[in-house]
Amino acid sequence: MKIKKAPTLRLRLAAPAGALFALGRPGGKKILAAAAALLCAATVQAQGWPSQPVRIVVPYPPGGNVDVAARIIAPGLEKAFGQPFVVENKPGAGGMIAGEFVARSKPDGNVLFMAANGPLLFSPLIFKRQAYEWNKDFEPISSVSLTPMVLQVNPKLPAKTLQDLIALAKKSPGDLNMASPGAGTSNHLMSELLQELAGARWTTIHYKGNAPATTDLLGGQVDFNFDQVSVALPFIQQGKLRALAVTSEKRVPSLPDVPTFQEAGVKDMVAYTFTGLLAPKGTPQDVIDRLSAALQGILSQPGVIKKFETLGAEARGMAPAAFTQYISREDQRWTPIIKKAGITAQ
Repeated sequence: MKIKKAPTLRLRLAAPAGALFALGRPGGKKILAAAAALLCAATVQAQGWPSQPVRIVVPYPPGGNVDVAARIIAPGLEKAFGQPFVVENKPGAGGMIAGEFVARSKPDGNVLFMAANGPLLFSPLIFKRQAYEWNKDFEPISSVSLTPMVLQVNPKLPAKTLQDLIALAKKSPGDLNMASPGAGTSNHLMSELLQELAGARWTTIHYKGNAPATTDLLGGQVDFNFDQVSVALPFIQQGKLRALAVTSEKRVPSLPDVPTFQEAGVKDMVAYTFTGLLAPKGTPQDVIDRLSAALQGILSQPGVIKKFETLGAEARGMAPAAFTQYISREDQRWTPIIKKAGITAQ
């Protein structure tokens, strides 16, 4: 009786090119076997994730919009995956302390980065320290929120509309003062973008934070600024500041009478500060996909949407590929502005 030879089992492994090259050399089979073992281990690890609490690292102190956004999504992620999602604040160096910590963490899905424009894209340029590169050191998972800004002026300034403000700036270049919470902040960069688009010039006054900048704007020591809608709204409603335009695509529900920049005559001024979740490069794709799907479900819940609206933000999740493309467009848009304006934190 003839015994049929069992068919050869062929495995297609994503082994490094060097391992495949070594197959025909002494010890080559051991190298390939090791590569196969690593691949299998990664697959098993992804299937078993999460088996322990997951850390969401925030690059700012507690209480800010990025921190609050992380705390809004954490309970939903805990419910989805059956493990605690712990928010951990690591402020400093424009957010780079947190970013570098996550970038250097083991890519097993247990340490995530709650990023925003500044820490992810701007800080390495502004601080002139290439601690990480977003497209080389991180795996984008999903956006979480988009927050528009509002351009607001002190009521004493004779500018009732955006075009009035631009006309004043063109008439006396450099005379108007814009309050910035710091070099390279989104508030500052939006001012630089508007100057470029409108062909106007003013003087930027940098403060150590948004609170002193707002205090001087309210007191009339400076003329105008850009601020997040949630922060600006009480002063606008009380008549202490006058809103001229918002950077969103559509009018903001809490400021229905304030036009968008496009409605006010300045195109290409749609801009947001974003928050989003990223993982260290090399995190298993299955973990990335599961997290992204869960986040998109969480961010579509009415209660979560309402919480973000109270922050003046829009809850918006994206698939990993779409979020990667979004970050890339933001990078291509803002990096030239930072370089052209010579913005540094030195």
